[in-house]
Amino acid sequence: MNSPPLLVTCGLPYTNGPCHLGHLRTYVPADAYVRYMRRSGEEVVFVCGSDNHGTPIVVSAEEAGVSPRELSERYHRHFDETFKRMDVLFDRFGMTDDPTNHHRTKTMVSELIKNGFIYKQVVHQAYCTKCRRFLPDRYVEGICPHCGTQARGDECDQGCGKHLEPGEIRDPVCKVCQTKAEFRDQEHYFFKLSEFKEFLLPYLEKLRGTSNARNYAIGWINDELHDWCITRTLEWGVKFPGRDDLVVYVWVDAPIGYIAFTEEWAKEAGKDWKRCWCGENRVTHFIGGDIIYHHSIFWPALLKAAGYGVPHAIVASGMVKVDDHKFSKSRGYVVWTNDDYLDKGLPADYLRYYLLAYTSHTKELNFSWKVFSERINNEVVNIFGNFMYRTLFFAHKEWEGIPGGAVDPAIIAEIDTCLTTVDGYMREYEFKGAVDAIMTLAAFGNTYIQTNAPWKLIKTDRTAAAQVIKNCIQIAKALTLLIEPVMPAKAQECWKQLGCSDKVADHQIAEAAYPVRETKINAPFPLFSRMEEDQVKELDALLQKRVAGANKKVEKIPVVTFEEFQKLDIRTGKVLSAEPIPKSNKLLKLQVDIGSETRQIVAGIQQFYKPDELAGREIVVVTNLAPAKIFGVESNGMILAAGDFASLLVPLRPVDPGTKIR
Repeated sequence: MNSPPLLVTCGLPYTNGPCHLGHLRTYVPADAYVRYMRRSGEEVVFVCGSDNHGTPIVVSAEEAGVSPRELSERYHRHFDETFKRMDVLFDRFGMTDDPTNHHRTKTMVSELIKNGFIYKQVVHQAYCTKCRRFLPDRYVEGICPHCGTQARGDECDQGCGKHLEPGEIRDPVCKVCQTKAEFRDQEHYFFKLSEFKEFLLPYLEKLRGTSNARNYAIGWINDELHDWCITRTLEWGVKFPGRDDLVVYVWVDAPIGYIAFTEEWAKEAGKDWKRCWCGENRVTHFIGGDIIYHHSIFWPALLKAAGYGVPHAIVASGMVKVDDHKFSKSRGYVVWTNDDYLDKGLPADYLRYYLLAYTSHTKELNFSWKVFSERINNEVVNIFGNFMYRTLFFAHKEWEGIPGGAVDPAIIAEIDTCLTTVDGYMREYEFKGAVDAIMTLAAFGNTYIQTNAPWKLIKTDRTAAAQVIKNCIQIAKALTLLIEPVMPAKAQECWKQLGCSDKVADHQIAEAAYPVRETKINAPFPLFSRMEEDQVKELDALLQKRVAGANKKVEKIPVVTFEEFQKLDIRTGKVLSAEPIPKSNKLLKLQVDIGSETRQIVAGIQQFYKPDELAGREIVVVTNLAPAKIFGVESNGMILAAGDFASLLVPLRPVDPGTKIR
């Protein structure tokens, strides 16, 4: 039997807001990978869809005065159209609220029940007496039981990052009306995730994809696996089999959407979807770094328990920053795909290039209009575009096309080396490495044509000049075939300028080394336009205006009396030692001298300070907070810091540890 198709999926965009740069960090690399693998001879299926369930959509729909379905359809169309504008082309882009996914989810949950992996249990769930309803997930906010940080109902998004089950959050408050919630008994269903540790560890060791997806998940599993509540008290969603008052948790039905969308594609294409999902498969998930936990732990365990094949590879991207600031819609550090980019007339290919070429796929990507324009002008325009235009212009001017004769074997060898390099990088999901190799070939072409100077050579040896141009045209052909996964629209324009009337996407990558034939070509035109300084300033000004506007929206701060303030015991301290807390990438454990004693304090500053930088440093500490366990480590106090980069508050002049702040 033939091997199964390479099935590539992308994490599902959530239908309660428009597409932004953070979304594209996943979808553009996945599309480039699909294009490359297809043109390397692979059978590839590319599916995705919109994620339509869960409390955030219900909350957003209530605020907008529409139904959750209406809101979902609105944003589903938005994402579908935006992806097409970005040349991200799926074989199927479905909706998790459509009948196929409802059916597949209920079928799989029924299999989990039949196989003995689901049980019911009464839990204490937050209930709002004013709204008269239970508060699942993001209907409720409170304090994380693990690290003591402000958190939402299903995840400690500001602190330790742990998933929270219903009833775990402390001091719950209704997000809708701000009423303090109370806990009431509610029956829910749990998946026996704790039984899958022995399966998951060896599975993850062999899992293909990016190392961050494997290592992050292994760290969680080695810590502890808890059973997982897979129902919610909502009307919107997939009904749990046999219960009209409960729906399946969105993180169950959303990944099952991958299967449902494959079914919908297969029905339309006359294929068998089970080839992709049952038994050994080549399912490859492209996801954001913030949803590794769900895809590398929950999802494989669910598939295994229900009798399906498990994913072959998980490719997780690094996070996105804007102007060196953490990506934040509320603070204005966001670039909207349509409003800020496509609707301004900027080419989708430029943004695709930047997303793929800026940094390694697993590292943090920083976007600024200044750096963006520099990369486009210096690389795309000056290197790639310059070589293509000067080669084609001279070929048309002197021969009205591609001259005859054989291509120099040394040129073919250079192209073969590039093909091998690009192939290695693409199959390891190192898209920056692949783009760098392509641009290295373009730089080689520029050096070659400049060194051989056919515009001078033609005055004394027309045959030799023709040979140089023939070689350059061969490089141009190779570059066009190679760059198509990165910049598909511009690649097609290149292809047409090379005298080809068909689609470059229909040609195999290996044809880059096939000798070009003598043919007529039309007069070329520059393929790429520079980004001018005035344009860049205008785009940056729009971003800065948004940031300034967001900063003016100051939250209403409650007033406290002087007597209330005096209750805080704030003192100077001196850090004696600092060390990382195992399995946390945010927390440090500090020993702090506060004069009368040494206090152990846990602080989320690991990403900003190395432990040896802190030893001996004077700091400011709140000393009379109630002790809390953070990531299992007791903390007796709070260090004061300011801003996104945790700038520590320090005394201006030396003072003794324990000096009171007043």
